This record gives sequence, C-alpha cells and structure tokens, in this order.
Amino acid sequence: MKDLSSFLATPGKKHKESDFKCDYATDITKEQAETELQNDIAAISRMQEKLYADGKTALLIVFQAMDAAGKDGTIKNVMSGINPQGCRVATFKTPTKEELAHDFLWRINKQLPEKGMIGIFNRSHYEEVLINKVHPENLLAQSLPGIQNIKDIGKTFWMKRYENINAFEKLLVENGTVIIKFFLHVSKEEQKKRFLKRIEEENHNWKFSQNDITERKYWKQYMDAYSDMLTYTSTGYAPWHVIPADKKWFMRLVVGQIIRQRMEQLDLHFPKISDENKEFLGKAKDILENEK
Repeated sequence: MKDLSSFLATPGKKHKESDFKCDYATDITKEQAETELQNDIAAISRMQEKLYADGKTALLIVFQAMDAAGKDGTIKNVMSGINPQGCRVATFKTPTKEELAHDFLWRINKQLPEKGMIGIFNRSHYEEVLINKVHPENLLAQSLPGIQNIKDIGKTFWMKRYENINAFEKLLVENGTVIIKFFLHVSKEEQKKRFLKRIEEENHNWKFSQNDITERKYWKQYMDAYSDMLTYTSTGYAPWHVIPADKKWFMRLVVGQIIRQRMEQLDLHFPKISDENKEFLGKAKDILENEK
C-alpha cells in the first residue's frame, strides 16, 4: 500500500472526525498485512541505526486515541524491531503537583528525544485540548491568569492553546525534530466490544476501570474536541494522520508504513569517516592483528 494520503488530515482545512472512517480497509488480507508489517519493522530498524549513528535528527512519534483504540499494542508491534537504547516511550497521566506549578508544556519538554533518538508519546500535550476541553474544570488547578472559574474558559482560550502547541512543535521541527502524529480512530461500537472483552476475560480485567465507563458518556464531546484538534493543529510541518482503528492489524500496517515512509524521506546515512580516521583505523587493525 503506497498511497497513504487518505489518512492525512490536510493542513489548513476544517475537519470532522466523522470524515474519517474507523473500519476502513483495502483489499489486502490480514496475512498480507502481517507480512508487509514485518518488512516495515525491519526497514525501520535499519534506519533507526543510521538515525542514532548520525545524531543530527530526533524523531518524535505522537499517539492519541480514545481508550481501547490500541495505542499500547500498536507501539509494541510496530516498534518491535527498535533498539531500546535508541528509543524512549513516555506517557502522560494526571499532572502532578509539581507539573501543575509549571506551564502545561513543561513536563512535555522533559520527555523530548535528543538528536539521534526516537521518542514515542503514548498520549501527549494534546491531552490539554482533549480531556481538558471535555472537562474544563481540570484547568482550574493550573492557576492560570484570568481564569477564576469555568465561565472564563471560552473559544479565545482554546485558540490560544492551539497556537501554543503549534508554536512549540514548529520550534522543535526548526531545531531538528521530525514529528509524526497519529490519531487512532476507533468507533464507539468497537470500543464497547473491547471493553466487554476486558470484563469477560479475567486476564484482561486489570485493563478496565470505572473511569472507562464514565468517560464513554462524553463520547460526542470528545469527538468534537478531536475534530477541533485536527482542524487547528494539523500543520505542514507536523500534520495529523487519522488511522482507522477498528481492525487492529490494518491500523498497525498503516502506522508502520507511514513511519517507514517518513524515515525514508530523511535520507539517513552512516557518518562518513575522514581520511585521517581511516588512517587511524588501518593502524589500529595492524596493532590488533599483530598482538601476541
């Protein structure tokens, strides 16, 4: 599958999450998809080695989704060929007291990958315009200027948040970080099936919480928040990819191919050795071969 443009949230365009299918799949079979994914995993692994050796570019991969969309499994499967020494996964849960005492991007900055590394965000700074938009009362804990109660949080506030995020990502890109953003788009019905499986299968019970049922009641509000996220933060330098998540095997294939294609565009190479270093290597080889 070479044309991945249908999964792109075109920058500068108004988007609705309903414009993107949750159950989309081509005529490719599950078996073919698994074979292709293994090829992508191998290619990503080879390119990661060059990314690490070159040390000039960082790669940040962002995953956002509703609960049970498959973020953890996608990261585990698609990134299975990655050398752990060159990769770090960060997840962002309820902010701590220390994090709330700083700006909302402070804790994100601390987890950014350095050049040569791959950083994976399992949820991210976008929680600020997703869960906090659905539950604006959370923002009162941030002690924000001019925000005394929920009534003070309106469209102007959210547009400023989008501007902050875009400026943050632009700064990263201009300083050598490549950003790939994925919204794993699962349907409400499929989420229900996966929740029921977590309840019915004992070894999956630990994955289910009361909060899963509570937040499901706000499905429409979350979809509206995701629509605004796609509209206002899919940019030319860091666009969103909306991936159908009802078929996990297809979702993982698309994610793997997008990562592979983006890394191939970087035209990564191992660092070239200078003539002086080549001479040194030759001498080192002679010394080692003549050791007694």
